[in-house]
Amino acid sequence: MTLSQLEVLIALAEARSFSRAAMRLGTTQSAVSHALRALESGFGVRLVHRDAAGVSMTDAGERLLLRAREMTALAATVTQELQDASALKTGTLRIGSFGPTSSMNLLPPWLAAFRRSHPGVQVRIDEESDEVVDEWLVQKRVELGFVIAPDERFDVLPLVHDEFVAILPARHPLARKASVPIAAFSGLDFVLSEAGGGPVIEPILSRHGARPEVLYRFTQILSILAFVRHGLAVSMAARLALPDPPAGVVYRPLSPRQPRAVGLACLDIAKLSPVARAFWDLAAREAAK
Repeated sequence: MTLSQLEVLIALAEARSFSRAAMRLGTTQSAVSHALRALESGFGVRLVHRDAAGVSMTDAGERLLLRAREMTALAATVTQELQDASALKTGTLRIGSFGPTSSMNLLPPWLAAFRRSHPGVQVRIDEESDEVVDEWLVQKRVELGFVIAPDERFDVLPLVHDEFVAILPARHPLARKASVPIAAFSGLDFVLSEAGGGPVIEPILSRHGARPEVLYRFTQILSILAFVRHGLAVSMAARLALPDPPAGVVYRPLSPRQPRAVGLACLDIAKLSPVARAFWDLAAREAAK
């Protein structure tokens, strides 16, 4: 078993395809197949299922995958430390981001500043819902990830405070209010985000006795805004997840207000790689401004 073989297993699990795994690793599909066969032969077990739907891990493959991520992360940390980590001249950092809140409002200026200080460090960012980013952290697919704070599973650096707002057509009667009672959503045609905010929004409505008519479920904020702008529905989202309101749309605070905190998380701050610790410290300085 070699680190390169473990990297092949990780790439297959994430790409779910031999061809995409090969592209991700910068190698050939036959090389990926050869590395997998060597792993399976060495352990005497089947590690992946292959069918028309793609590639999936067997039970044995899932167990090895967890250890593979630990071993490759440890190897990357050791490599960084040996390659002049004190000056942070090289290395790779993987970060999980959950949409506009972090990808648009936080990461761009921070990443630009980090690259100026550490131009030789490669930062890779994957974006998904906040629930998936949580899973990536637990699985060690990413070393740092943006989360809704607090979260007892992780060490969390609090970054920004946000709140959920009502998204309304500009001519809707509720748009004339300074804040919108949550109960006022009852009976209104509603578009629900199927991204990270959805599982949070539904309990907010339920706790305050609001029962809107959820006619539309979208994953894209722009789709939600388009339906609201045309008067087809109202909605709700975290303010930092939203762009400036387009013409015909207004945002209003909720009553009672529904705050949320966003933080940068890791499994164990004491075990961060040098490059991850450098980014963590930069985020702490930026958040304190």
